[in-house]
Amino acid sequence: MIRWLTASLDAPTPAADGFWPDVTGWTPSPSRVTLLPPYGDAFLRMRVVADGPARAHLDLHVEDVAAEAGHMVRRGATVVRESDGTVVLRSPAGLPFCLVRWRGESVWPEAEGRRHRMCLDVPSALFDVEGRFWSRAIARERPTPLNLLLQRREGRPAGMHLHLERADRDAETQRHVGAGASVVRVAADRTTLRDPAGRDYCLTDLPPRTAEG
Repeated sequence: MIRWLTASLDAPTPAADGFWPDVTGWTPSPSRVTLLPPYGDAFLRMRVVADGPARAHLDLHVEDVAAEAGHMVRRGATVVRESDGTVVLRSPAGLPFCLVRWRGESVWPEAEGRRHRMCLDVPSALFDVEGRFWSRAIARERPTPLNLLLQRREGRPAGMHLHLERADRDAETQRHVGAGASVVRVAADRTTLRDPAGRDYCLTDLPPRTAEG
């Protein structure tokens, strides 16, 4: 059972380490890895990794890492490595994710109940297999502030990018650009930006029921 989800933003340099605290308003932890909201439990991390390009991955928080790793393998995942109680795996489409120990995270950090998403971009040839894998793998006891969205992606390898819900997307776009992002494209329901590390992410509109409270 998945207890909590964390989005990890990985890059070979710390180019965006100041950007994300600026646009979220959250405080970096003493290790400068986890972004700490003023209230509730964190679900966003920044990591400097040895290889590029800048990218994102998921951390799935569970009570028994070893047992859950076995379940994931039986569902079609592949173990990449194990280290210090963390198991790194790849989904059937090759998407990276980690199993980490759950430490009681349960409190949403934003009172208005926003639900951000990690968008899983998957080629059509693997879309059904990947969808079945995540529908079983991501079973949760209760909602979490970070959810998953599968999206067909042609012509490029499978990948992940973050979706952040915002009540005023246009104003937020300008604020992110002022902090160092660049606009990639604008659609009816989302604006795609690129952070200073070269990693794409999206600002999306709050659903009407959430915006109205």
